[in-house]
Amino acid sequence: MQSPLFNHAEQQSQERYVIQNPQLLRVSLTGQDDILARKGAMVAYQGLVDFDGEYQTPNQRRARARTGEGLDLMRCSGQGTVYFANLAQYVHVVEVDQEGLTVDSSYVLALDSTLHTEVIAVDSQYGISGSGKYQLNISGRGKVALMTSGQPLMMQVTPEKYVSVDADAIVAWSTGLRVQMQAQTTNSSVRRRRGDTGEGWELSFLGQGFALVQPSEVMPPQHAAIGQGIAAQFGAGQQGAHAQNQNNAWN
Repeated sequence: MQSPLFNHAEQQSQERYVIQNPQLLRVSLTGQDDILARKGAMVAYQGLVDFDGEYQTPNQRRARARTGEGLDLMRCSGQGTVYFANLAQYVHVVEVDQEGLTVDSSYVLALDSTLHTEVIAVDSQYGISGSGKYQLNISGRGKVALMTSGQPLMMQVTPEKYVSVDADAIVAWSTGLRVQMQAQTTNSSVRRRRGDTGEGWELSFLGQGFALVQPSEVMPPQHAAIGQGIAAQFGAGQQGAHAQNQNNAWN
């Protein structure tokens, strides 16, 4: 049998994480360190691999119930090769070190089991009740695979140049950055955002590090039960800030 499909054969590599293609991640298991992956993200595997639901501590369960942010994971262990994907989103592998990574849990595909995760709060500079949001802080040493809708943009942040990002487009940033959440406004009432631009909440980053932005202002269409993302956390997105802008235009 002949077909161009056979050109998409397995990538041969000694690396633990390999981008099989832009939308498919290949992870090697050696029987030592396990992999934690988004539930249901496995699309194929070879070898002797076990899949089991990941235990959540009482603190993790409480944080998830209170904030809606967290990771719903499965533990992959054994020896073999596992392929992960989610709705053909683009996959990117990030090395986490002392700098740390802050990310919306909706964009996490897989990570080393040695990494530590914690829910943190990012508040609005205006102090409006309900306008803050929660993110996931990943620390330790290891790798994490992130997903984006389309090919992303990596923006460098320096003390001389801060970066502002649409809150619906941000995926992750260096944990050490100072973050300020604000609304695009033209008057004293922050709740009346610019109805004529369609722009709503944004995040400004200051310090030294990076901010990862995707070329889409909508969350991935995965309808996850947790990690509903920035749009749901503080009223941004198609049903949030844009809808509020439309409502404000009529008020």
